[in-house]
Amino acid sequence: MANFTAAFLGYRDEWEIERVRSNVPDDVDVVGVPKDSVEDQVDRCEELAMNAEVVIPWRFRIRPEHAKSKRLKLVQALSAGTDMLPKKELHENGVLVAGNQGANSVAVSEIAIMLMVGANRHAQEQIRNLHSGDYHGDFFDTWENYHEITGKRVGIIGLGKIGSKVAKRLQGWDCEIVYYDKLEVDPEIEKFANAKKVSRDELLATSDVISVHVPLTENSRGMISDDEFAKMKSTAVYVSTCRGPVTDEAALIKALENGVIAAAGLDVTNIEPIEEDNPLLNMRNVFMTPHLAGSSVEAREKALDNAASNITLLSQGKRPGGLIDPFE
Repeated sequence: MANFTAAFLGYRDEWEIERVRSNVPDDVDVVGVPKDSVEDQVDRCEELAMNAEVVIPWRFRIRPEHAKSKRLKLVQALSAGTDMLPKKELHENGVLVAGNQGANSVAVSEIAIMLMVGANRHAQEQIRNLHSGDYHGDFFDTWENYHEITGKRVGIIGLGKIGSKVAKRLQGWDCEIVYYDKLEVDPEIEKFANAKKVSRDELLATSDVISVHVPLTENSRGMISDDEFAKMKSTAVYVSTCRGPVTDEAALIKALENGVIAAAGLDVTNIEPIEEDNPLLNMRNVFMTPHLAGSSVEAREKALDNAASNITLLSQGKRPGGLIDPFE
């Protein structure tokens, strides 16, 4: 192998690996295995994972034993979430982990707003009726269930790269934006988002829409559960586009069934793909998408360019960007 190698394991199409190659120095060798060949070329993937300075895993799972590679310096995620990586083991062996640096933040923020609107207007039920031949169904008899988001208070939990872009895009909807974040938020981001910080309890109790944008960690797992739903308005709409286990799904189902909250817009669930008997699938007050909020051509291009930038920095002895705290 070359003196400095980056292995892209599970790239979907040739243009993806070529985009990375075209944006790194000539003395960096970018090699890879396409998505459809990962299972058939396990030995090749293992060899590359153990003998490259940088690994970009897409359809290949990084395991604790890969952390023991004497060459590996960086695992570069193309997704925003890095909960699927053995970060502590990598850290213990001096291997850095980098996220996609917000590459999919616009894509996710757009879907988050779509979910807000869809849940408020019971869009899933409308689509079901349309395809079943029921057309309007009972919609003209149930007007009180359908609401606009214009002029409403939207509470954002986690004003990071995605949460701040949700807030920015809602400014044109004349929404009042409040947020809670356990971390100190840069005043410039607050200004960009035009969002006011409030306590967690105030956000839960006063928001018409609550949108969650936090990474999945041991601290955030199940952070929205019975107590949190009980604090929300009975007219509140709950939206999640981060990771399914951030929400206590049993508590969410119970809150929706019992009218504790009005509706939910979800791109994520605890088990994915969602199980056929999951009650969320057939609730008329739930609007769902199949964990594809971050998927767009533009998001992928930005993620690949960020990966190429980090490969370049590392090959030049510089510190990569978007590094992830291994204990978060």
